Amino acid sequence: MIQANGLVMHVQQLPQPAGGGDTGDVDDTGAPASAGNPSGDEPGLAGADGPPIAVLIHGIGSDNLASWYLSLAHPLAAVGFRVIMYDLRGHGRTERPSTGYRLDDLVDDLVALLDRLGVDRPVHLLGNSLGGTVAFGYAARHPDRVVSIVAVEAAPATTEWLDRVGHQLSRAANPAEGSGMASVAASRGERGARYAAAVHELVTSTTAAQDLPASTPADPMTMRTVTCPVLGIFGSDSAAADLAPALAELLPQSRLVVIPGHRHAVLVTARDQVRDQVLPWLARQQAGSPVLRH
Repeated sequence: MIQANGLVMHVQQLPQPAGGGDTGDVDDTGAPASAGNPSGDEPGLAGADGPPIAVLIHGIGSDNLASWYLSLAHPLAAVGFRVIMYDLRGHGRTERPSTGYRLDDLVDDLVALLDRLGVDRPVHLLGNSLGGTVAFGYAARHPDRVVSIVAVEAAPATTEWLDRVGHQLSRAANPAEGSGMASVAASRGERGARYAAAVHELVTSTTAAQDLPASTPADPMTMRTVTCPVLGIFGSDSAAADLAPALAELLPQSRLVVIPGHRHAVLVTARDQVRDQVLPWLARQQAGSPVLRH
C-alpha cells in the first residue's frame, strides 16, 4: 500500500523488489530505497537500465489487479519483465474516493504511481477494458514514455466509447429485474452477477457514472503522436470488438487479433491464447535489448 496522487493505492510487483513488501522499501521521495538487480533475472537479460517494465492496468467493476496476476503477470516476469500491477481508484484494495473518476484522473493516478515507484524510463503498457483506455490516455500525454501498448478489449476514449460507457454505467445504477445490469447477471452467470453488483456499488457510491462519460474525448491529432506499436486483442463475441475499427483508424500501426468464441472477459477465459499472442509480440518490441526467453 503506497500513497500516490492523494490516494492510498494497492500495488504488486513481480518479481518483488529487494527490501520486502509488495512494492519494496520506498523513501520519502518515492524512489526505491534499495539498489541492485530488483528483477532477479539471469545475468545479461536486463539492459543497462535494468529489465524492461510492464505496467498492467485492469478494467472496471469487479475487476482488480488479480485478473492480470492470474493470467499474464507471472509469464511476463518469467521472461524477464519487471511487472507492476495496481488497483485503480475505487477498485480492489485501493482507496475509493467519492469523486474524481474522469479519464484524466485515472491517468494522473498512473503518472503519480510510476513517479512514486521511481520509474524513470519508458514502459510497456498492458490494459484490459477500461485499463486499455487509461493506457491510451497515458500514451497520448506522454508518448515518449511508452515502448508499446497491449490493449485487451479496449480502445482510446472516442466519443463512441464515452457514449457506450455512459450508457452502461447508467444502466448499472438501475438494479431492477429485467433491466440495467440485472440482464447482464442473468445472461452471464456468476461472473456476470459479480460484475453487475460491483459496478452498481461503484456508481451508487461515487460519481463514476457522471465522470467517466464526461471525460475529454481522444483528440485524433494528439493520438497521432502515439507512434509506439499497439497490439489490440478482442473476443469475437464481445460487443467491444466493434471498437476495433476506431482503434485501427486512430492508430494505424495497430495489429488486431480476434480470439474466436470469447466475450469481453477474454483475458481470463482465454488466458493461454492471449499469452501466446502477447509474449512473442512483446519480445519483438524489445529492439536493441537481449532477446527475452520464450
